[in-house]
Amino acid sequence: MSRIGRNPVQVPKGVTITFNEGDRKVSVKGPKGELYQTLDPDFKVEQENEAVVVHRPSEQKRHKAMHGLYRSLIANMVTGVNTGYSQQLELVGVGFKATAQGNILELSLGYSHNIFIEVPSELKVQAITEKGSNPTIILEGIDKQLIGHIAAKIKSLRKVEPYKGKGIRVKGEFVRRKAGKSASK
Repeated sequence: MSRIGRNPVQVPKGVTITFNEGDRKVSVKGPKGELYQTLDPDFKVEQENEAVVVHRPSEQKRHKAMHGLYRSLIANMVTGVNTGYSQQLELVGVGFKATAQGNILELSLGYSHNIFIEVPSELKVQAITEKGSNPTIILEGIDKQLIGHIAAKIKSLRKVEPYKGKGIRVKGEFVRRKAGKSASK
């Protein structure tokens, strides 16, 4: 089993963590915003000096798994409200385009129509198109889960195909390529 749950979460200056026993909510407030997470009623969160520790009630497999999960969620919230998260998606393919106006993302992915996606207001979206490079979509925000979810939705619109490598991918992602048909003699 992983021992991630036992590691304390370091709290930087300017970030405050409060745990409400009544509704089992952990709230993390920092310079970039505020995030909430509801915990299982069995778990306890305590603040010790400059760190937060999550305690599990027993050695059950379920409690061990959730212990590491809750510790990671709190650590991600602390990082999000302090520095924020960013995800870059790259559009690889002839004629693939992306434009962003406010929180509306317009994608041209080789279909007969353009696709419009409304990005949640908690995130900031940019579309960058430079000559000689593939169009890039940048998602920024404080919630790591939300950024990952929206990035996965955008990627699912045009999955990377293994023969030519066309599609939407995370910047720097390795795509395993397959060989095409070979002519006989």
